[in-house]
Amino acid sequence: MEAKYDPREIEPKWQRIWEEQRIFYVSEDASKSKYYLLEMFPYPSGRIHMGHVRNYTIGDVVGRYKTMRGFNVIHPMGWDAFGMPAENAAIKARIHPATWTYNNIDQMKAQLKQMGFSYDWSRELATCDVSYYRWEQLMFLKMYERGLAYRAEAYVNWCSTCQTVLANEQVEAGLCWRCSQEVEQKEMSQWFLKITDYADELLEYCDRLSGWPERVLTMQRNWIGKSHGAIIHFPLEDSAEPIKVFTTRQDTVFGATFMSLAVEHPLSLKLCRGRPEEVAVKQFIEKTKRIQRSERTSEFFDKEGVFTGAYCRNPMTGERMPIYVANFVLMEYGTGAVMAVPTHDQRDFEFAQAYNLPLKVVVNPVGGELDAGSMEEAYEEDGILVNSGEFSGMESAAAREAINEYLESKGLGEGSITYRLRDWLISRQRYWGAPIPMIYCDKCGIVPVPERDLPVVLPLDASLTPAGGTPLPTLKEFVETACPECGEDARRETDTMDTFVESSWYFNRYTCPDYQEGPLDKARNDYWMPVDQYIGGIEHAVLHLLYSRFFTKVLRDMGMVSQDEPFVNLLTQGMVCKETLRCLEHGWLDPHDVIEEGADIYGCRKCGSRAEIGRKEKMSKSKGNVVDPGDLIERFGADTVRLFCLFASPPEKDLEWSDRGVEGSARFLNRLWRLVYEEHEKLRSVTPYDGSEPLEGELRALHRKTHQTIKRVTDDIEQRFHFNTAISAVMELVNAIYQFRSENGYGPEAFPVLRLAVDTAVVLNSPMVPHIAEEMWEALGHETSVVQEPWPEWNEEAVAEDMQLFVVQVNGRLRSRIYVSPSASNEDVEKAALSDERIKTFVGDQPVRKVVVVPGRLVNVVV
Repeated sequence: MEAKYDPREIEPKWQRIWEEQRIFYVSEDASKSKYYLLEMFPYPSGRIHMGHVRNYTIGDVVGRYKTMRGFNVIHPMGWDAFGMPAENAAIKARIHPATWTYNNIDQMKAQLKQMGFSYDWSRELATCDVSYYRWEQLMFLKMYERGLAYRAEAYVNWCSTCQTVLANEQVEAGLCWRCSQEVEQKEMSQWFLKITDYADELLEYCDRLSGWPERVLTMQRNWIGKSHGAIIHFPLEDSAEPIKVFTTRQDTVFGATFMSLAVEHPLSLKLCRGRPEEVAVKQFIEKTKRIQRSERTSEFFDKEGVFTGAYCRNPMTGERMPIYVANFVLMEYGTGAVMAVPTHDQRDFEFAQAYNLPLKVVVNPVGGELDAGSMEEAYEEDGILVNSGEFSGMESAAAREAINEYLESKGLGEGSITYRLRDWLISRQRYWGAPIPMIYCDKCGIVPVPERDLPVVLPLDASLTPAGGTPLPTLKEFVETACPECGEDARRETDTMDTFVESSWYFNRYTCPDYQEGPLDKARNDYWMPVDQYIGGIEHAVLHLLYSRFFTKVLRDMGMVSQDEPFVNLLTQGMVCKETLRCLEHGWLDPHDVIEEGADIYGCRKCGSRAEIGRKEKMSKSKGNVVDPGDLIERFGADTVRLFCLFASPPEKDLEWSDRGVEGSARFLNRLWRLVYEEHEKLRSVTPYDGSEPLEGELRALHRKTHQTIKRVTDDIEQRFHFNTAISAVMELVNAIYQFRSENGYGPEAFPVLRLAVDTAVVLNSPMVPHIAEEMWEALGHETSVVQEPWPEWNEEAVAEDMQLFVVQVNGRLRSRIYVSPSASNEDVEKAALSDERIKTFVGDQPVRKVVVVPGRLVNVVV
């Protein structure tokens, strides 16, 4: 063991040993309990960032800890490799997306290995490999057979300049993010997966996911959005066709004074046709279609509309209601038509105020009375019905049931349940994705690709152009094919699948990545699944996690898996944040552009002016507040980076970056290294203390501290994942060892207890800082990897505080420590202090003037 800690030598050494000995490569073992640990796999963007480092370090600690607890731990890694960023980067760099993607995978894999993560690389997969997406295509065909995959018309964000569909995130203020042209809502034929068939089960099982954060479950429940209400028929004045409205507040139907339609509703154009209002309605519809859906539902969005010229009748009052097309009504919510009750719905209230529409109070608060003429906002709570015919005087909840019965008895509507959740639109008019395995024949219609002809391989000879759009429709050799049913000329589907499809089942494929007879080897999948601990960001709370749950249930019903849910426990880690620095001339500054001029004083390297310190925000390239993990590894080593990420904050909280914190972590590792270096020669042949002989005094205290630390660290990892407090406990143990060594002239009789304490400090630290732990473990004479060492158990008797610590001062200066019984009187404590050999030395022949005892804390001998 060298005197100086050098991570540049140690870390590559142990990474090679782990790989050569295949320490983290696992297979099914019926004699051991399995533990499936998984972090959400990354998109291969080119370099790992500190968010990756934190996420994967958290997972690595859990994996190593569970391995030492005797579990058969599977900890795989792969790549979420399809998607638009690869296309955009390929266009910019004039290379193929596949080249860009695989180069990035190689680079990021090397970086992950530098961090010492305990991955089973034999299970590595990339979703852009045909060996992966071929099985996804088979799953799609099976869903199509079951009616779970279908094609229908849907509105999408369409850029006519780029000739492509845009994701909502790619529309900025109504403009295309690439060309800044206006984006329109265009109706196109799209492929959907029928997630709504599983809405009730997805909702029900939210109550069974006890290992998930309640915040995530609430978001999923809200996204599914199950609502109990009624479908009410509002007859049109000049047509037998009614407008059907879904509402959860049928108790307010007597107060409906106008009707609002979504711009996408088929009646929006039909009702105004041939009327004076037709031109204005068409213009309004086109204008609204260019607005993002998320904006239209915002409470801060200006509520606008246009009168269609048509009227319907309130089925309960017979009163005439003008029909408007409104920008805040969405087709996918309810029926796309809203009965507007301005006194009891805030959006309707604002709209009515803007367009001078009538207000009618039909629900009063209990013990109060509303006046429509003086209302400043809608009253949206339940209450007592008024102005509601035979239902007046009823409480809202009872009235809703009674009105449902009335509607059904009169043929005016019926009770209904609806969901906010809509079927999953998976079509993407992009190139870099998994081809949808369908064929279009003029004679036979839509025909699935036969299973024997899978996979439908994405052609790699396509060229992408700066104009955007997918090149697939232009590739004759891909598009042109024969109909599997009639043999005549046909066309392949040129849309590719949403990349969320790939990430909705990858965790299953990890269990059997080499299986070639189908998507999954059920026996192996049954052994490993479900995932015991899943780790990822809160931003995936709805889409990825909900789609993964849906896919698992579909695969279960197909007989491919046995689980109802994919993830038993979920940890959503916080973000990594750092202060921003900004130069008035050069804008946001990254660390390489900054000169540190003093404590919290920074200058711009480009112009020398003072940099403004901004708030701490999520690390972002655009704001320059990023830290390159590679630079930190080069300077401090991976273990220091790991230790800081774990020590600075509990995993579920945001981590605030601190350069001083990183330096502090490095100092602790050097201090631990120095301790082992100074003691390893005399301890390596010593057997750790086993409790067979009684201990007294400082030896007893050090032994107690050792077992207390084992208990604290185990509890912090096992119960809470609070690695910060676990590390703090180990630091306290290291301090106690140093203190024991400095204050006691110890001989060989102390070696077993000291050996146990040092061994314990190394073992407990090993999941957090594995490289340095391995090196110290080897130096202490152990022949196997520390990760193969059983996790230590604490002794309850040793943990018990059967003696109380007092620090002893002479004239206010610390001179010794003593242990006495917790039941000892002040006189007993004073006597023990004056009898201590070190105190006798410092007192000498001087007379003792006074002894002050502070109960439970200290003794001060005044001479």
